[in-house]
Amino acid sequence: MPGGPRRWKPVAMKPGGHKDYLRHLCAAGGETVGAIWQRALRSKPDLRPALSSLREPVFRQWFLSQILSSSGSMTQGVALSWLVLKMTGSGVALGLMTSCTFLPLFIVGPFAGRLVDRIGPRRVLIATQILFTLLSLLIAVLAATGAARIWMLFVIAAATGVVSAPDSTARQVYVIELVGTERVISAIALNEVVLNASRVLGPALGGAVLGTLGVAACCVVNAVSFVPSLIVVLRHRPERTAAAATVRGDAKVGGLRYAWSNPTIRACLVLAAAAGMVFNLNVPVPLLATGVFKLGGAGFGLMMAVFGIGAIPGAVLAASGATRPKGRTVALLAGAAGVSVLATAYAPDVVLAFIGMAVSGCFSIWFISMANTLVQLESGPAMRGRVNAVWNMALPGCEPATSPFVGWVGGTVGPRAGFGIAGIALILAAAIGWRGLAPQHAKHHYIAVPAAVHHPI
Repeated sequence: MPGGPRRWKPVAMKPGGHKDYLRHLCAAGGETVGAIWQRALRSKPDLRPALSSLREPVFRQWFLSQILSSSGSMTQGVALSWLVLKMTGSGVALGLMTSCTFLPLFIVGPFAGRLVDRIGPRRVLIATQILFTLLSLLIAVLAATGAARIWMLFVIAAATGVVSAPDSTARQVYVIELVGTERVISAIALNEVVLNASRVLGPALGGAVLGTLGVAACCVVNAVSFVPSLIVVLRHRPERTAAAATVRGDAKVGGLRYAWSNPTIRACLVLAAAAGMVFNLNVPVPLLATGVFKLGGAGFGLMMAVFGIGAIPGAVLAASGATRPKGRTVALLAGAAGVSVLATAYAPDVVLAFIGMAVSGCFSIWFISMANTLVQLESGPAMRGRVNAVWNMALPGCEPATSPFVGWVGGTVGPRAGFGIAGIALILAAAIGWRGLAPQHAKHHYIAVPAAVHHPI
């Protein structure tokens, strides 16, 4: 249409002619890579759309409760890391704790998504908040009485991971029901703000409580932090809608098959799996900070914090964009994140490394928030639980596999390579997913539903 948005047109290619694909992206009337990139850079951040989801009163309550809950989890994480090191003195034990927590997300993910789609996110969240509280109190009792053994902590970590699989899926679906699809990008970006705020607040609170009251008190703090979330979910009782009622009819459709059959979702899942190498900072950053720049514990902590600080404007930029992100803008931002990670890894001095960490945090959160939004909008309401479970299988579910690989590269090739491999993975993932993120593949599979889709208990 004259004056309307330009449409992409496929490019005729010979078999194996992918090298020319980026050079000849579009036929007459199409956009170039440079045009997409310039449009992304020219877009001015606007806080009004970025904060639009906060206009929903229940989401405001949920948002505040998540800051408390995430900070409480980080507080307990600090205490458990200290307890495991005190009991074993082994870094391997710490790695096993991480694997016990995240591996269930990959294994239980498909069943968790089916559960959320069948009974609704509200019921799932009520159960998971109670279970998280009980598990935290159990650790508190074991630590306070001196009965804790390392195998017990591994079992509890695995149980926490099993509960986290349906919980993380239900949270993503629940947010869409609170704000509606038109404001989902704002909600997802604000969730990234929550996570990065908790990375600052949680360890600070954890260090203070651990130093004064001990491990058990940190676990009690975490248990109490789930109460506000539980109250919000119990109080919010919108009516069940026809969109939710279609779930049982689609119950036999597998989330992985559904997600993989959609080129846009498939490309975003590849990007999410690669992004796990960036977001799991506990493996490559210590090697880079101590092995290359000779920083102590304080410098290492500051480097981690700078990544989180840079992530906040990235979340705002993501939320300030279009209601429905453009797939190839996501790919370009992922490539930019990869380049910034590589630049940080091979920074000649510590000042440039800190700047690179901030830029990497910004681009990483910017693209992953937009990719997550695309996945939400490409999924039909009856499939969102299962598709979100597959997303969680990719990020952070793949971290138990990618983290040891990053550590191995850092230990054998060198700390710079260990950090930089994540950048290479992002660039490759963006290149692999380029065609799948083209507008002609972005079909509107979802059905717009009111913000108050819910399943009364």
